[in-house]
Parts: sequence; structure tokens; C-alpha cells
Amino acid sequence: MNEKREQFKTRLGFILIAAGCAVGIGNVWRFPYITGQYGGAIFVLIYLFFLIAMGIPLLTVELAIGRASRSSIAKCYEKLEEPGTKWHVNKWWQLAGNYILMSFYGIITGWMLYYFLKFAFGTVESNLPKDVALEGFISLLADPVTLYMCMAAVVAFSFMIVALGLVKGVERYTKPLMMMLIILLVFMAVRSCTMSGFADGISFYLKPDFAKLENNFGEAIWAAMGQAFFTLSTGMGGIAIFGSYMSNRHRLLNEALFIAGLDTAIALLSGFVIFPACFTYGINPDAGPNLLFVSMTTVFSNMYLGSMW
Repeated sequence: MNEKREQFKTRLGFILIAAGCAVGIGNVWRFPYITGQYGGAIFVLIYLFFLIAMGIPLLTVELAIGRASRSSIAKCYEKLEEPGTKWHVNKWWQLAGNYILMSFYGIITGWMLYYFLKFAFGTVESNLPKDVALEGFISLLADPVTLYMCMAAVVAFSFMIVALGLVKGVERYTKPLMMMLIILLVFMAVRSCTMSGFADGISFYLKPDFAKLENNFGEAIWAAMGQAFFTLSTGMGGIAIFGSYMSNRHRLLNEALFIAGLDTAIALLSGFVIFPACFTYGINPDAGPNLLFVSMTTVFSNMYLGSMW
């Protein structure tokens, strides 16, 4: 018999929070820089193919496993598998993957907390040049004490929210934060239309250039497929956990489409924010993992009331 579990209070809460599991580092940080590394628009097209062909079906399967078992990934396979089968073996690599993934997420989220605090306390200079922004990011990576403190703060805050429970903790805090993220991205995307490099940035982002894949087509395929899985958080059981709290009133495929649609919209929107900024301030769009931090630091430092945003 399935254990009694909380359920999300609202459908919007489930969609925003399940999408929030997918939305974040994979969309706002990784998607723009990996798109820049593999030629812009053509990479986006390959990514969308894998998202539709493989990402959404896997997302639906994970939701189904979670809802049918009403338990964590440590127990869901035992509850659902036929006697004598070995599906429960999957939980071990999923659990290990979650530990590895969280250590990675904790570090990157710590970087984001660091920059948030710098702007909040007004320690970022106005009209900051891109070279100074890059030097600041490199200095952060060379400061293990600051990195550890930021990561520890992120982990502690996350544990505090989770300890409050599904409705009083996760749903209560994630819903407004997700809505704030969407509003901020829309605002920044609209503002990008006023930048001098908007036309060049959008051309790089949305105009396919097949010549850019002549020497690394295989790498681009692999990266696009990995990004489709990474951005939806499939394969590690995270979505199955949210599915275990999902109401029986809604169809699995519909919810998977809503989650994937919101996730993809935010990923694509982040490109509208990043690439016009790159061509406006002379930042290399294939700069790699530092792309988000260098470009956004430069953009906000050159905005009126940038610290507030």
C-alpha cells in the first residue's frame, strides 16, 4: 500500500516547482554559453529536436513512476517492479547521480549568490568594462574561502526550505521566486531590444549557420542531447520525486508538456538576454562557463538602478 504523502496545493504550484527543478542553471547559465560554443541557432534547432524526441517522453515516464509509486527514488522501483526483476538497481546510479549533481549545483548557485550580494550591497562599480568583470570572476574562482561560504549558505537555505515540507516550504517559496525569475527575464529581454548589438546578437542566436558545425558536428549533437536531458532534469529521479506529490486529476503528458514548454521558453529567453549583451559590450559569445557572469555583470553595472534589478 502506498504511503500517505502531501500533494501540491495548486496545479500552478506543481508546474512552477517541477519546472523549477528543470529551470535554473541548465537554462540561464549553461544553455547560452553552450549555444555560443556550437554556433548559435543551428545548435538550438538540434537541441529542440532532442527535447521533443527524447526529453518529453522521458519526462512523462519519470512523472508516471513517481505518481504510481508515491515514494522516493529509493523505494519507487521496488513498489512498481514485477517480482524477480531488477529494476530497483536503477536507484543506485540515480542516487549517486543526485549527490554529484547537487555538489555541482551548489557551487554554481554559490557563484550566483555571491554576485547577488555584491550588487545588493553596492560593491559593483558603475559602467564596469567587460575586462574588469572577467577579472572579478577569475578572482572569485581563486578564493576558496568565499566559494565555500557561498555554497554552504545555499545548502543551508535549501535544507531549511525543504524541512518546512512540500506546501509550507517548497511550494510557498518556489512559486513567487519562479514568477520573479520569469518577470526579470522578460524585462531583460525587452531591454535587450534597445541595445546597439541587438540585431547582431539575435542574428547569431536565431540565424542557422551550418558552416560552424563542419569540424565539430558530432560534438554538437552530443552536447545538444545532453543539454536536453540536463535542462529537464531527467534521468536522476528528481522529476519522479515531484511526480510522487502530483495529483491524480491531471494527465501526465499534459503536465510534461507544460513543464517542458516553460523550461524551453526560459532557456530561449535567456538567449535573448545574453547574446545582444555580448555584441553590445564586445564579449565573446563562446566565452564558456563565465559567459553569464561576465555579460550580466557588465549589463547590470551599465543600467540605471542596476543593483535593484
